[in-house]
Amino acid sequence: MAKVKVGINGYGTIGKRVAKAVSMQKDMEVVGVTKTRPTFEAHAAALCGFDLYVPEASVQLFKDAGLKTAGTVSDLCKKVDIMVDCTPGNVGEFYKAEYEAAGIKAIFQGGEDHSLTGISFNSTANYNESWGAQFSRVVSCNTTGLLRTLNPIDKKFKIKNAFVTIVRRAADPGDSKNGPINALEPSLKLPTHHGPDVKSIMPWLNINTMAIKASTTLMHMHSVTLELDKEVKTEEIVEIMRSSSRVRLIKSSSGIKTTAEVMEFAKELGRDRSDMYEIVVWEDGIKAVGNMVYFYQAIHQESDVVPENVDCIRSMCKMEEEASRSVKETDKALGICTKG
Repeated sequence: MAKVKVGINGYGTIGKRVAKAVSMQKDMEVVGVTKTRPTFEAHAAALCGFDLYVPEASVQLFKDAGLKTAGTVSDLCKKVDIMVDCTPGNVGEFYKAEYEAAGIKAIFQGGEDHSLTGISFNSTANYNESWGAQFSRVVSCNTTGLLRTLNPIDKKFKIKNAFVTIVRRAADPGDSKNGPINALEPSLKLPTHHGPDVKSIMPWLNINTMAIKASTTLMHMHSVTLELDKEVKTEEIVEIMRSSSRVRLIKSSSGIKTTAEVMEFAKELGRDRSDMYEIVVWEDGIKAVGNMVYFYQAIHQESDVVPENVDCIRSMCKMEEEASRSVKETDKALGICTKG
């Protein structure tokens, strides 16, 4: 079977990870990646063997920097079956018009509004909704994290209400521009966008979200409180988490008490870029009291959406009908194993 030809528009935090993940799949190939400026990431992309495509206005910049380009962004659109758009948020509408003109499919990221595509994607919650679609959108890192844990709980024990407080990282590790440096900054626009984003995939869920930006670059942390339709036992929730795709249970007794140790664990697993694709839940922090459930989960904002993008390609390009089989194939290639 011929491999699906994939382009990555934007080789930044998410784009470079998606490019590597796609290149590791047996049924896909990366035709090229794009950069607007000849930064160190552009040089790294070339060193990794990815063909560089640039906006027409940037061609001379790359020549002056000694970076060979394979063509323009428009040229890349003519060579691929699907584009994974990892450009900064709120520019998707511009590129969507270009993808439409080229007659190709495209995946957008959570920085864009759901209205851009009308379809939002999560591998296990609604894989088939993107089947054969021209455009879809992989939801944000925090939304992906919530869907991975709330959706399986809702399937087994209906969630009446979900209350989530998100402690957000202030910046990614490589970002020296953003803050706060020594403060906690509450999000005063309530509810935050995370709840509505979850509802783009689980529209029946009554969810309320708040967020606080913290002085860390490592991960996000969620404090989750759920009111269920009926009483449950802690062990039942633990078992759901244990059997859920891309959810990793850990215990504080193992020495993983903070997000710092979670990221150190990812390094020990030998992950590419030390990425933790799974949503990490503290097993000894799960508690059920009557019909109320409480737990904490950590989200690696740089990587948890990466396997979702791979699965979304398979759904949109009609490569694999069963979500579970696509997830298994992606996880095998990326070395994701949450059951041991």
